[in-house]
Amino acid sequence: MLWIPIDRSLDIPLIRQIYGQIRGQILGGDLQFGDKLPSTRELSEQLKVSRNVVLEAYDQLLAEGFLLSERGSGTYVAEGTFLEQTRLTSPYQSHLVVEDEKIYSDVINFRSGIPALDEFPRKTWMRLSQSIWNEAPSTSFGYGMPEGQYKLRYQLSRYLLKTRGVDCHPDQIVITSGATQALTLVSKLLLTQGDHVIIEDPITHDIQTIFTNAGAQLYPIPADENGMQTSLLPQHIGPKFVFLTPSHHFPLGGTLPIQRRIQLVNYARHTNGYLVEDDYDSEFRHEGTPVSSLQGLEPERVLYIGSFSKILSPALRLGYLILPIHLIEQCRRLKWFSDLHTSSLDQLILARFIEQGYLEKHVTKMKKLYKGRREVLIESLKEMFTDQMTIKGYTTGLHLIAEWKDVYFTEVVLAHIESFGVKVYPVESHTLVKGKHTRSIIIGYGHLTNEQIREGVSRLHQALLNNAH
Repeated sequence: MLWIPIDRSLDIPLIRQIYGQIRGQILGGDLQFGDKLPSTRELSEQLKVSRNVVLEAYDQLLAEGFLLSERGSGTYVAEGTFLEQTRLTSPYQSHLVVEDEKIYSDVINFRSGIPALDEFPRKTWMRLSQSIWNEAPSTSFGYGMPEGQYKLRYQLSRYLLKTRGVDCHPDQIVITSGATQALTLVSKLLLTQGDHVIIEDPITHDIQTIFTNAGAQLYPIPADENGMQTSLLPQHIGPKFVFLTPSHHFPLGGTLPIQRRIQLVNYARHTNGYLVEDDYDSEFRHEGTPVSSLQGLEPERVLYIGSFSKILSPALRLGYLILPIHLIEQCRRLKWFSDLHTSSLDQLILARFIEQGYLEKHVTKMKKLYKGRREVLIESLKEMFTDQMTIKGYTTGLHLIAEWKDVYFTEVVLAHIESFGVKVYPVESHTLVKGKHTRSIIIGYGHLTNEQIREGVSRLHQALLNNAH
C-alpha cells in the first residue's frame, strides 16, 4: 500500500499534496525504478478523494517523467528518478533570525549614512505617484532606454548645476539603481584585470570590494582633515582613475581644498586617467554653503556619482552617473546588459518631485533637522567625555568622527560596548593600511531622535567606564 498522508486543513490543494508526496518518495528512493503504483481508483478510495484529483496528480508526474504508464498493465516508477539526498550539517532555522531581532531591538545603532526614514515625504510622493500613474502614456509601461527617462535627466542637470556646480548635458547622465550600480558600471567601463586604482585611505570597505572584484590593484593615499593628501600621488604608475569623496571625505569628513583639486585635475591629465567623484551626502553641509563639485573643474576627466539614498530614501534605489561625452555610449550599453533600465515610473515621479521644487524644500527641511541632531550629539559627547576625546569631521553629512586619547576600539571593546545596548563603528574597519585609526569611531546620527542620541552616548559612556575597570 502506498502511504500518502494528506491534510485537508492546509491551503495546499489536494492535487499538489498527492503529487508532492509521490514525487518526494520517488526522489528519495522510497519508491524505486519499476515499482508499481496503485490504480487511480484504488488510491482515490484509499485517500477518500475524487478520482479526478488522483488522475491530475498522476498526469503531472507522468508529464515530468517520474512515472511511466503501460496500457493494460499499470503505472510504474520511471528509471533515473532517484536523487541522492544531501543534508546541511547546520540546518538553517528561521527562528534564529527572529531571536536576533529581539536581542538587538533595543540596541541604539549609530550606523552612518541612514537618513531620517520617518521624515520621507510620503503624502507628496503618493500624490505625485498617483498623478504619474494616471497620466503616463502607455509607452512608459514598456521597456525604457538604458540611460533613463529624459525628463529626470533634464531636471537633474538643472538641479545639479544650481546646487553643486555640475556642468553637464542631460545626455551625459545615466540613471542607475543607486550609487552601488554606478560604481559597478564605472568598474566595467574603465577597468581590466591588474589595472591600478588610486583611492583614499580610509574609504568605505564596500567600494574597496567593488574595485578589487573588478580586478583592480588598489593604491591607497592617506587622507587627513582635508581629504586625500594629493602631494603623495604616485608618479611611477599610470592609474585608470583616482577615486575620492572630495566634498565630504568618508569617513573622516574633510573637504578637499581647491589647491588639491587642481593637483588632481593636472594629475589626471598627465596620466591620461580619470577622476571618479562620489558625492554621497554633501547637500547636508551644516557650516557654510555646499562646496562646488570637482566635476565642474574638468567635465572631460571626471565621472560624477550621486544618489537619492541619503537625501530621500535608500529604498528608492535611484542614483545617477555623469560621464565625459566620449564614454556615454559604452556606458549605456553596459547599463542595458546590466538590468535594461531603472524603474521608469519611479524616475518620472522623481522628475516631477524635483521640477515642482519639492526636493529643494525637503533638503532645506532635513538640513535643519540634521543640524539639530548633530548639535545634540556633540553636546552629549562633550558632556559625557569632557577632555577624553576629540570630535572631527562634523561640518557636513550624517555622521562625525570621535577620537579617544586612550581607548582602542578592538573587536573585544566593540563587543563590550554592544553588550551595553549601543553599536558604534570603527574607522579602522575602512582602512587599507592598518594601525592609524584604532582610537576613532564613526557615529551616525541622521536616523536617531534626540532622545536616542542622548541615551546612546550615555550607554557608550557606561560601557567605556566599565571597560576601564
